[in-house]
Amino acid sequence: MDALTKSAAVPGTDLSFGGWMADRAARIERALDAKLPAPDAHPTRLHQAMRYAVLGGGKRIRPLLVYGAGELTGAAESALDCAACAVEMIHAYSLVHDDMPCMDNDVLRRGKPTVHVAFGEAMAMLVGDALQALAFESLAAAVGQGAAAAAVVTMLAELGRGAGSLGMAGGQAIDLAAVGRTLSREALEDMHRRKTGALLAASVRLGAACGRSLTEPERLRLDRFALAVGLAFQVVDDVLDVEADSSTLGKTAGKDSEQNKPTYVSVLGLEQARVLASSLRDEARSALAELGPGAARLVAISDLIVQRSS
Repeated sequence: MDALTKSAAVPGTDLSFGGWMADRAARIERALDAKLPAPDAHPTRLHQAMRYAVLGGGKRIRPLLVYGAGELTGAAESALDCAACAVEMIHAYSLVHDDMPCMDNDVLRRGKPTVHVAFGEAMAMLVGDALQALAFESLAAAVGQGAAAAAVVTMLAELGRGAGSLGMAGGQAIDLAAVGRTLSREALEDMHRRKTGALLAASVRLGAACGRSLTEPERLRLDRFALAVGLAFQVVDDVLDVEADSSTLGKTAGKDSEQNKPTYVSVLGLEQARVLASSLRDEARSALAELGPGAARLVAISDLIVQRSS
């Protein structure tokens, strides 16, 4: 990641990719802080737990994809804030529920105790419920921030699909049913395109939809990029679960192997999983090749996803 953050400025911009990432990270933190209920608002414990789950941590890959795609279509930053907050809230809620004893039963997330450990299981369930609802409220607010009303209706449906039974939640259900089983590569890919890839792809589509309308060739290329980076993210996650330690990851390392879950490493082996991740990055970059300098941030994000160490 150090090499990426020191990279040269993207054509047509004033910031290196590292500078842009830092700027976007600070922006999304401010936007999330503003959209989350105040910690002293009644009911205070729920609101404190929501803020604990969302603020002050995470890679913010999904918001970066929103902002990067928005640069391609000239979207207003205030509209992108609404979409970026929405996808990050959905992601955070999924982590809260995923960590609970009835799911993965994990005690560490983003380097601190998981929400159910810090606030109790019942409150963790409510935190996820409330964040999911707030995500759609945040996205709907993009109408007043420069996004076209018709586009926001489409975006709401896109986020619902990405998070629902045909996307993230469905992938999680498949994952739970697959514990202890051997999956084919095709079945594993289907699971992860839903569980992880669907929300990452939605992030790209939402960011682009905040701005000008895409031509059909542009839309197809952006979708090809989104599907490739969505799967690449999960492949790298599987590799890091084997190679990295808990302090680096900010979550419990080796959990997948401990729970006997099928992963790209267990199906393909470590070296072939690395090869697949690189191949998916090449596919993502190829998809953007004809979209011009406006797609430069997305190109850099594809590198970040594959080269990350946590």
